[in-house]
Amino acid sequence: MTHDGFSRRHFFMGALLAGAVPRGGFGSAPSLRLLGYKSPNEKLNIAAIGAGGKGVSDIAGCASENIVALADPDSKRAERTFKAYEKAPKYTDFRRMLDKEGKNIDAVIVSTPDHMHATASMWAMERGKHVFCQKPLTRTIWESRMLAEAAAKYKVATQMGNQGYSNEGTRQCAEMIWADEIGNVTEVHAWTNRPIWPQGVEALPAEEKVPETLDWDSWLGIATMRPYSPAYLPFNWRGWFDFGCGALGDMACHILGAPNLALLLGAPASVECVRQEGKSPYTYPKKSVIRFDFPARGSMPPVKIFWYDGMTGPPPRPEGLAEDELLGDLPRPGGSGGRGTGAPPSSNGSLFVGDKGFLTTGTYGGGTRLLPAEKMQDYEFPPQLLTRSPGHYRDWIRACKGGERSCSDFSIAGPFTEWILLGVLALRFEGKLDWDSAKMKVTNLPEANSYIKPKFRRGWQLT
Repeated sequence: MTHDGFSRRHFFMGALLAGAVPRGGFGSAPSLRLLGYKSPNEKLNIAAIGAGGKGVSDIAGCASENIVALADPDSKRAERTFKAYEKAPKYTDFRRMLDKEGKNIDAVIVSTPDHMHATASMWAMERGKHVFCQKPLTRTIWESRMLAEAAAKYKVATQMGNQGYSNEGTRQCAEMIWADEIGNVTEVHAWTNRPIWPQGVEALPAEEKVPETLDWDSWLGIATMRPYSPAYLPFNWRGWFDFGCGALGDMACHILGAPNLALLLGAPASVECVRQEGKSPYTYPKKSVIRFDFPARGSMPPVKIFWYDGMTGPPPRPEGLAEDELLGDLPRPGGSGGRGTGAPPSSNGSLFVGDKGFLTTGTYGGGTRLLPAEKMQDYEFPPQLLTRSPGHYRDWIRACKGGERSCSDFSIAGPFTEWILLGVLALRFEGKLDWDSAKMKVTNLPEANSYIKPKFRRGWQLT
C-alpha cells in the first residue's frame, strides 16, 4: 500500500498547518530567558478561574506547576480544590484575583460555564497571562474571533480544552485522509448521546434562596441578572441559551476535532438545522440534526458535515457498510463488543464517507480505523506529518515555557469554535443560514445576526 498522497497535500502550506508541523524544540534555556520565557525546568505560577467541576481535573492536569491562586463563586462546589491548595488565595470574583495576585501569575486556567469563557480569558491575556480555556472556547461567534485576535496580539500561549486534538488517533486520522486512504471525502456524520441534562424546557424555574456558599452575582458574570435557581447550576447550565451551548458545546469540539483537522475545514458556506425535537424559548432542544456545508479547499472537494445529538439508537450508517460494523468508540478493555458480538451502538463518534471507502473515529479521535474492520489487519499507518502531543496539558505548559505552539491554541480553536457555534445559532431559526465569515455575518436572515455577539452586563464587558 502506498502512502505518498502528495497530490492531496501540496496545498497544506502556511497557515493551514500553523501549529501542527514540527518547528524544532525548545532551544537552550539561556536563550529562552533572554526572550522572557521561563526555563523548561522552572515551574509556572498558575491561577485557576473555576475550581470545581471540570476545574478539578484541569487543575490536576497542571499540578506539576505551582497553583498560586483560585477563583470560584461557588465555594461548596470548589471545596475539594480549596482544601487541596490551602495556602493559595481564594476569590469569588476572578477580576479581583487578577488585580491583586497578577504579579505572581504566569498563566491562567479557565474552567467556568461557557458564558464566562471569553471574558475570563480576555482579562487574563490583556495582563500578559497564558491561557488554557475549556471548550467550547466561547458561547458566541464574535467572542471566539476576539480571543483568537487577542492571543496573537498579546503573544501568549493558549490552548482550548478539547483534548482530542492532542490524541494520537486524531492525528492518524488526518494523515490517513491526506494519504488518500478513502479518497475524496464528501460527507462526515458525527453523533453523541448528549444532552444528559434537561433541555426542551418550557418554562423558567421558580426563584429560590441563594445559598450562602454562592456569590450569585459573580456566577452570572456577563449575563443579565435573574433570580437564582438550582435549575441552572452546578451542571445544568449547559442546556440554557444564556449560559451554555447545549450538546454542541459539550461534545462537538471533541467529536468534530478529527474532521476539522483532517479536512482543513475553515468556515462553512451555510448551516441548517434539519430537524429538532423539543424546541424551547429558553433552552436548546432535546435532540437535533444539523448540516454544515463547506466549500472546496485546495484539492479537497466540498463536504457536508452532519451532526446528530440526543442519539439513543444506532448511529447513521450509509449504504455499503454492514450492520455489524462497529462505528465510533471502540468497546472499553474487558467489555463486550466488536463486530458480530451484538454490542450496543456507540454513543459518540464520527464516520468519514469517501469515494474509496470509510473511516471512523471515537469521541476524542481514539480508535481511528478504516472500515470494514478487515482493512486494519496488517495495516501500516502513513508516515507522520504532524507533531505528537506530550499530553494536552503538558502541550500547553510546554508552549508557555517557550516551546512549540500547542495543538489547539486559539489560532486553531477560535475558527473551529466559530463554525461549531454556527450550529448553535441554527437551532434558533428555520431554514438554511448563509454565512459570510470575513464579515462575520448571516447574509440571508438579518435577525440571526443579533446572536453573533453577546450582551454584556455592566462591569463585565469584553474589551
